[in-house]
Amino acid sequence: MRIAVVAMGKIGLPLAVQFADADPAHEVVGVDVNAATVEAVNAGREPFPGEAHLADKLAELVPAGRLRATTDYADAIPGADAVVVVVPLFVDEQTGAPDFAWMDAATASLAAHLTPGTLVSYETTLPVGTTRGRWKPMIEELSGLTESPDEGSDGFWLVFSPERVLTGRVFADLRRYPKLVGGLGPEGARRGTAFYEAVLTFDERSDLARPNGVWDLGSAEAAEMAKLAETTYRDVNIGLANQFARFADTVGIDVHQVIEACNSQPYSHLHQPGIAVGGHCIPVYPRLYLSTDPDATVVRAAREANAAMPDYAVSRAESLLGSLEGLRVLVLGASYRGRVKETAFSGVFATVDALRSRGAQVLVHDPMYADDELAAYGWTPYAWEPGEPGDPVDVAIVQADHPEYARLGAADLPGLRLLLDGRRVTDPARFTGVPRLTIGGGEQPAS
Repeated sequence: MRIAVVAMGKIGLPLAVQFADADPAHEVVGVDVNAATVEAVNAGREPFPGEAHLADKLAELVPAGRLRATTDYADAIPGADAVVVVVPLFVDEQTGAPDFAWMDAATASLAAHLTPGTLVSYETTLPVGTTRGRWKPMIEELSGLTESPDEGSDGFWLVFSPERVLTGRVFADLRRYPKLVGGLGPEGARRGTAFYEAVLTFDERSDLARPNGVWDLGSAEAAEMAKLAETTYRDVNIGLANQFARFADTVGIDVHQVIEACNSQPYSHLHQPGIAVGGHCIPVYPRLYLSTDPDATVVRAAREANAAMPDYAVSRAESLLGSLEGLRVLVLGASYRGRVKETAFSGVFATVDALRSRGAQVLVHDPMYADDELAAYGWTPYAWEPGEPGDPVDVAIVQADHPEYARLGAADLPGLRLLLDGRRVTDPARFTGVPRLTIGGGEQPAS
């Protein structure tokens, strides 16, 4: 097959690699508006760090001529058997409304060069009804082709098949989880299923109700909702855990022991509380769901509860120390989670804002970011390497669970008066003499 992948980001590029690696006869072309990304791919280099096996696969597939990239839709789209779209969908920070600008532009560009017989699959998470109500009429109008054409006539087929992978382990997740497909009609669903069966392989899983593989959900709308539901469940679950954690703090209970006890029973699956819920998925997709179901009060309450956690964490530090005015407060971690160089909806933003609103002098450290990268966000970088003491600080707040912070100790942070571990990754024994707070863990006084 000739396959085009639109957007060579942290999901799109590994997908393109997977497709090219599935069969030596496949020709895969990635299209991206970022010339630097295209240049890196065509040189066989990974344009971003942290994705397991990506560098090795690029070094093999690109020189072999099985994968290339371009900025030109006219080069990538015509003649493709399948076009897979993984362009980001943004959400307005204030209103939660989806911003389709980038996806609209990409859809218009691919439609202008679409040729008959092509399968178009959107993998970007979408509000329910978007594939049928937005992309179908747009592509039909701009391409002059009909979706799900009658036999003997020219047209294209459109499906929705959500990505269900986590950055850093995309190739493993592609094998681990069923690939969901929803078409606008039976022939589109059949073609979508056949395409993904040709480019993916799956682990055997005895825990599933049916064999692992490509699952046709019957409609694009069902596939759209499945992705929103599975991610919104996580946000709601974390919101509940954070509510339990806040109550536990007021009564002096370690909520982590409570959660461990609850989850020993097979009908309880409580997640872990923490200082923030970040990333492209969990904070975003509940808002996409709410955009089509505004009466989902449980979803809205959980999203609000999770968004309030950074300020809650800072208020706990304030309640112990009194005013934070003029104190040097170090935020450990700009990334939204450990081992990932990505600040999408990271808790660092709200944490820094909450500290600055209280008059603190804020410093930020992250082992994955250079000082100039942190400064570009408007933060004061903090220089620290494991095993070497940094400059004096009054308070340290762990915002991301980078492995370096598990080795952090009081000796690394001279003058430390309080540690607030928002991810519960530090070792209490390394902070003898310093009060240590966790989310839902009560206060561990200096000893």
